[in-house]
Amino acid sequence: MSGAVKVRADDLARSVADIFAAAGVPIEAAQQVAEDLVAADLEGVASHGVMLVPMYVERLRSGSISCEVTGTVVSDRQSAVVVDAGNVLGQLSARQAVELAATRAEQFGMASVAIRNAFHFGTAGRYARMLTDRGCIGIVMCNTRPLMPPAGGAAPVTGNNPIAIAAPGGGAFMPEVDMALSAAAMGKIRNAAAAGQSIPEGWATDKDGANTTDPNAAIAGMLLPAAGPKGFGLAFMIDLLCGGLSGGGIGGEVRPLFGLLDQPYNSANLFIALHVGHFAELSTFEARAQQAVEATSSVSRAPGVERVFAPGEMAYQARSKAEGWCNLAAPTVKSLQETASGLGVDLGTILQEAI
Repeated sequence: MSGAVKVRADDLARSVADIFAAAGVPIEAAQQVAEDLVAADLEGVASHGVMLVPMYVERLRSGSISCEVTGTVVSDRQSAVVVDAGNVLGQLSARQAVELAATRAEQFGMASVAIRNAFHFGTAGRYARMLTDRGCIGIVMCNTRPLMPPAGGAAPVTGNNPIAIAAPGGGAFMPEVDMALSAAAMGKIRNAAAAGQSIPEGWATDKDGANTTDPNAAIAGMLLPAAGPKGFGLAFMIDLLCGGLSGGGIGGEVRPLFGLLDQPYNSANLFIALHVGHFAELSTFEARAQQAVEATSSVSRAPGVERVFAPGEMAYQARSKAEGWCNLAAPTVKSLQETASGLGVDLGTILQEAI
């Protein structure tokens, strides 16, 4: 199979859930994880989608991911909660955090849930949007293994540490920002390496700190922060907030996601919910958010620009344009088929329809 494959999202989610169930995850939890991974592919964010399934399964088999479905609340002070995820699949602990944060924010106006011993949860924006469904402004962040050097440094000291913020809006989509703090995510570089493609200048360095367009050299090297020292500084503080408030890993205590698969990832997360109704009328806030969105997307355009997008609009358009279909790269299809076969799962013909 040389090209990409187009598959219905519902079929893909069922098949991925079957894979996780065969690896020992209870079926309802397996379905939730599958749904969240497929959601990333529907947005065109393949680096956080089902391409991760083989790595997740290998970690499940090695024991570095638990087959439990929730973490343990180890500190509960009403609007401040700490959860020990116990290395469950990150999508499950993230959903647990969303429920805790939203429920407490409804009571107290705002709430925070810090998570330690967490695993990768996919796209942070998905969980920030879940909080908007509960009338909250959602802020979600996590730390990763060191990937970026400080300005002038020649060794990585902090991760690219994603942050997402989403707010209730009155239009077709929620105002949202979801970004890792490197110029590009490592998953995009891995995708380029798998496809035999180069990467843009400014994304990464080789192991010696020299700029590179070779994705394999970048994987062995370092990511460059977005906006230089500004991106690094924000990533540094996210690392401290996530690991420090949860009592979890910081910096080099967080292990590689794709390496050392038999060892826990040891990431840390922070979920913050601000219940809009405790500050202002929700309908008024949503109307003002929609005005801000419309003012952004309708702004006068620079020469040669066909369209200006408000934050969150491109992801919404990607979901809409997908119309319930995911486009999977050939290497992803092959690895899914191999993983399923190794677990005795028959994927049938869902991955056979060429684009």
